[in-house]
Amino acid sequence: MNFFKQWGRFMMAGARAHAAWELEMSNNILRSRKRLMVLGLLTIPVLLGGWAFAEPIASALPGFIGDKSAYSPAFYSTGIFVASILIGLCAGLITGCIGAGGGFVIAPALMSAGIKGILAVGTDLFHIFAKAIMGSVIHKKLGNISVPLAVTFLIGAILGATTGGLINRWLYEINPILSDAFITTVYCLMLGGLGAYSMIDFLNARKAGNAGSAHGGKSEGAELKNLPKKLQAIRIPPMITFDQGIIPGGRQISCVFLILSGALVGLAAAIMGVGGGFLTFPIFVYLLGISSLTTVGTDIFQIIFTAGYAGILQYAIYGFIFFTLAMGMLLGSLLGIQMGALVTKVVPGIYIRGFYALSVLAGFINRIFALPKKLADLEFITLSKSASGILDKIGIFAFFIVIGVFAIWVVGTFLLNIKKLKGVHV
Repeated sequence: MNFFKQWGRFMMAGARAHAAWELEMSNNILRSRKRLMVLGLLTIPVLLGGWAFAEPIASALPGFIGDKSAYSPAFYSTGIFVASILIGLCAGLITGCIGAGGGFVIAPALMSAGIKGILAVGTDLFHIFAKAIMGSVIHKKLGNISVPLAVTFLIGAILGATTGGLINRWLYEINPILSDAFITTVYCLMLGGLGAYSMIDFLNARKAGNAGSAHGGKSEGAELKNLPKKLQAIRIPPMITFDQGIIPGGRQISCVFLILSGALVGLAAAIMGVGGGFLTFPIFVYLLGISSLTTVGTDIFQIIFTAGYAGILQYAIYGFIFFTLAMGMLLGSLLGIQMGALVTKVVPGIYIRGFYALSVLAGFINRIFALPKKLADLEFITLSKSASGILDKIGIFAFFIVIGVFAIWVVGTFLLNIKKLKGVHV
């Protein structure tokens, strides 16, 4: 029980850190005319190209791999682009309003909309990479970055991302349904743990009468403070020095632990399409004992290189990215993050925490109810098509009803409180 509690806190700390990064990237893009111009220049050709070349692309792509439908849908359409904007908007609303990563719902949402899992992962990675490149203000963070630490970590991240990409592509070539089942199972485990912890946290806060902000709370992972000391005491050369500007002489840790940590982050990024940012913060701070300042600075490089390497070299060059979907999600998330962050000024934090728990659990229900159909199609289990279809639809409806109600509530709250929110800077 204590392990699952620690795992839940670990995941929540990462979700909050990644949400803070998302908000910072959004602010950097929207407050710069040059960045908005670049966004427009990227979006317009993508849209025009999608409309002009949708049918030729569709006819050129293989229809089947491993005797199963390979792409469905496989090319750009207006409906898919609109859906991508709405999915990005909802993810942004969750991120901005709750202060915890809404990106966890993107891949399940895309898969529920009919996108193959490997395409959802690749597209989400490219969307994160585009946001990181456009929104990063690197020169402001250079003073907080330990270059040896960052480079050593990235060695592991590239190895992990390569492995994750190979696994996803290998499974897809064997059978696209097997790939979907694998990605779905990974999301079930992640969303199940995070959702259970979020709901327990909400119920405890409600019982205690805590109506504070969803961004606050006690320090996550405080019980892990002895682990960094033990890891830093293991002197396996070469040792990497960091945090010299915070502690005289700095701290040291073996490159082995940095490479292993980077490999885990890269593997998760390439398999799940979440950029790995939600793991970097808790691993650095609570496992390796790296200061928050150094972590935040280094995380910029980690996300840019890991998401960029995995998205482009593991997915894009193999045709597993919908560029139109990525740009739609980017546009929607920029608006959603800003709107959600403003709503936190007028809504009690306890309600926000409750909605977040429901949103993550809805994502879990969506994937766990989709899994029987995929396992039945693979003949791993015996289940009639009608029964598996019903379960799949229940998961889809439950997911979109919860996310839709949350989105309507946030947008409605924003519109009803525009006068109060005028002049508020997030």
